[in-house]
Amino acid sequence: MNIYDTANRLAYEIKNSEEYKNYKKEKEEIKNHPDLIEKLETFEKERYEVQVSAISEGKKDIEKAEKIQKIYAELITNDIMKQYFDAELKFNVMLGDINKIIAESVEDVIR
Repeated sequence: MNIYDTANRLAYEIKNSEEYKNYKKEKEEIKNHPDLIEKLETFEKERYEVQVSAISEGKKDIEKAEKIQKIYAELITNDIMKQYFDAELKFNVMLGDINKIIAESVEDVIR
């Protein structure tokens, strides 16, 4: 089996994983709630800005980080949003684990 076949098989496995399916389901559920869509978009925009700022400036904007935490705390009081964030976390952990496995397998030539 060549490496591209393996990569395609991995992509297939990811799309058929419980983490992917649950995350996709929760994203679809949010689409049925326009008020939640707006709040989530605001949260994601703020979160993205903090991440970009941290990467480009090398430091975390405490004020913005606190604002994000406040928005997040408000969002997870809603059961639909809590389920969404739980599913998002599990999906991202899975992707992170996969990336770590791949990176570790080639670290001898990367470092």
